[in-house]
Amino acid sequence: MYTQSIIEALERTPIIAATDSAGWQKAVMSDAEVLFHLSANIMTIGNDIKRAKQHHKHIFVHIDLAEGIGKDRTGIKWLSQLGVSGIISTKAQLIRNAKECGLTAIQRFFVLDSKGMGSISEMIDSTRPDLIEIMPGVIPKALSLFSEKGIPVIAGGLIETKAEITAAISSGAVATSTGKSNLWSIL
Repeated sequence: MYTQSIIEALERTPIIAATDSAGWQKAVMSDAEVLFHLSANIMTIGNDIKRAKQHHKHIFVHIDLAEGIGKDRTGIKWLSQLGVSGIISTKAQLIRNAKECGLTAIQRFFVLDSKGMGSISEMIDSTRPDLIEIMPGVIPKALSLFSEKGIPVIAGGLIETKAEITAAISSGAVATSTGKSNLWSIL
C-alpha cells in the first residue's frame, strides 16, 4: 500500500518540510522525505512536483489553501495525475475524495478544548483518513489520545525546537511538520 511507504519514510525522517512556494526549493533539497506544500497554485504546482519527484520526495498539497485548483474531486484527481502523494485538508468530503482517487489523505485538526477533542474523535471515526495532523503539535495529551486510534498522527503547528519534535514523537506522533527550515535536516 502506498500509504505504508509514506509511513516508512516518516519513520526514517520524522520531520516534514512544510512550506510555501518561496521555501519550496529549500524543502526539496532538505533531508525531509515528505513535503507539505502550503501554497500550491495552478500555475506552478506541476513544476514544483516535478522538482520534488526528482529528489524522491513524497508531496502533499494542502488543498484548502491551494489557489486556482478546484477544491473538489476533479481538482484532487488532477493533482493525482500530476504525481502528488496525497492531500491535506480539514474537510471530510475532500478526505473521502482523495481516498477514492487513490491518494493518501491527511486530515488536519485544530485542538481548542476538550469538547473539540471529542468532535475530532467522531470525525476521525467517520472519515477514516490515512493520517491525521493535530495542531498545535505541542499538545502531548492530544497527540497521545489520537495516536491510540490506530491512525498515524503528525504533530504540526508551533513546532520550533528539536525538544518539541522529540516531545511530540515521544507522545505518539509518527512525525512533525514544521515551517522552520533549520529543523528540516536535524536527524
